[in-house]
Amino acid sequence: MSSRFPSHQLNNGLYVSGRPEPPKEKAPPMSSTAVPYTGGDIKKSGELGKMFDVDHGSSRPRKSGHLANPPLRTGSMGGGGGGGNTNRMSSLSGNVPGASLKKTSSGPLNKHGEPIRKSSGPQGGGLTGLTSASRQNSGPLPPVLPATGLLTSGPILSGPLNSSGGPRKSSGPLDASGSIKSRSTSMVKNQAVTHLSQDDGHSFFRSFPKLVFWSIVLLFVMGFIAAVFILAAVGNPILLVVVIVLFAIVSLGFAWNACFGRKAVIKFISEYPDAELRTAKDGQFVKVSGVVTCGNVPLESSFQRVPRCVYTSTSLYEYRGWDSKAANSTHRRFTWGLRSMERHVVDFYISDFQSGLRALVKTGYGARVTPYVEESAVIDIDQSNKDMSPQFIRWLAERNLSSDDRVMRLKEGYIKEGSSVSVMGVVQRNDNVLMIVPPPDPIPTGCLWDRCMLPSSLDGVILRCEDSSNHDVIPVAEPIGW
Repeated sequence: MSSRFPSHQLNNGLYVSGRPEPPKEKAPPMSSTAVPYTGGDIKKSGELGKMFDVDHGSSRPRKSGHLANPPLRTGSMGGGGGGGNTNRMSSLSGNVPGASLKKTSSGPLNKHGEPIRKSSGPQGGGLTGLTSASRQNSGPLPPVLPATGLLTSGPILSGPLNSSGGPRKSSGPLDASGSIKSRSTSMVKNQAVTHLSQDDGHSFFRSFPKLVFWSIVLLFVMGFIAAVFILAAVGNPILLVVVIVLFAIVSLGFAWNACFGRKAVIKFISEYPDAELRTAKDGQFVKVSGVVTCGNVPLESSFQRVPRCVYTSTSLYEYRGWDSKAANSTHRRFTWGLRSMERHVVDFYISDFQSGLRALVKTGYGARVTPYVEESAVIDIDQSNKDMSPQFIRWLAERNLSSDDRVMRLKEGYIKEGSSVSVMGVVQRNDNVLMIVPPPDPIPTGCLWDRCMLPSSLDGVILRCEDSSNHDVIPVAEPIGW
């Protein structure tokens, strides 16, 4: 029974309605098979022969090699051919088996906007006029490429090369000393680092009011003059004895404060109550205790090379005997004298133990800082073991210090990242940025009668940290983007 609707059968045996679709022309298959060897005969090259209008049925012999007078694109460049000839130019690969032709458009262009083609050998006819136009403008590639594969400007470093093509690195004592000197030079020239001198530490006579001190001196001078006059005129030595006793008591008090004033100030700092950064007001003098985190410029200790520090201190002491040399102009015999000191501090962050907030402590860029950081003895050198530490000898040579027969002691202190410290300063809030800055004027401590201490003052930002080499630190992740 026939149907009014046409139908057809598919290849799998099903009948479907509708007329069968006309067969589509199949696209030529793309294959990567190599072109067969033609021996230079264009007739055997298939599509290549059609480009040159070669009749495959013709019996005209074709010579393998270079073409004679190939058709050229006409234009102002000159050459052979008619005015409307638009045939393409191509270079044959010669007798190279498996060679294939590729159309490229990269490289320099001529004045017609067409890519300049390289000439693979001497060509006859119209190709002689294109010799100058077909020269390659780019220079030769370097013989050895870097390991990254990138071509960079500048010559390749001379010297032996490794397997990847890069210059071979050589390590040795000269490289190590050079890197140490470069690090020390960069630390000295860096404006973010505050270099502290010996006068930046605690000193009782420097913090004691000068007016009060010279008034006491003047009062004792006048008392001595009056006591001597009375003793000569009347013969009564009572006033002179009273003046001497008072002078001895005052001198003992000054000596006591000069010797134990640092310990008294440290105890005053430890007993000072901690403040919360969350409730601290702008301009308030506070003490904050917390964990240290490095800022943009971390430091490294001078001798032990402890990384990621915010404060470093290295001091060299010498013991002066009866006939030995003095370490400084005020060095007395049978005592230890300071010969050299290096102290550096930079800006850092502190995370408050109580509130958990973090504040930026402005101790870099030449800020006023008074550190109370304990130092520990690193090495003791005398005549018996002066050659036992080449690192110490190199450390002296870098600072132009003599290493003759002297009894020396090197001490080092530092505050590294993760240490627990106490900071005293003024709170400053700027655009939700919490900072601790030095106070504009020194902060007086007042009289500490229980320790027989006279009034002293705290100048700048106060840093208090015990010997960090004897205590564990809290690991802190390295900051990103600070």
